[in-house]
Amino acid sequence: MSTQERPSRALQFSIVATGLSMIAVGVLHFVSPAPFERIVPPWLPAAKLLVYLSGVAEIALGAAVLWAPIRRWAAFGLVALYIAVFPANIHMAINRVSLVEGAPPPPVWALYARLPMQALMIANALWIARRSKR
Repeated sequence: MSTQERPSRALQFSIVATGLSMIAVGVLHFVSPAPFERIVPPWLPAAKLLVYLSGVAEIALGAAVLWAPIRRWAAFGLVALYIAVFPANIHMAINRVSLVEGAPPPPVWALYARLPMQALMIANALWIARRSKR
């Protein structure tokens, strides 16, 4: 925010939406970890632990992005998190993993449509970081 003191309405909306959605998804990692465990690639150890750790990261970074003094670093942290969890999205798409045990997987197009959304989430976090105070 080098040219202005307050973020634009669009940026404010993005910050709040990003922060609250990350907190909500992070809480879901603890309330209902099984769907998240199912999409952890089998080559990664300790799926449940990884789900809990990513839940903690999502809650912490979601809350941190809402706090202006550390927003920039939190947004960069979100970029790292989005990259770190991307293998789970790839695994889910390639192997047609269902989030609900016994239920059919989502359509192939939906599984692959999720992948570019990760790039949009990274772009959004970078926008927040670049527009936040240094």
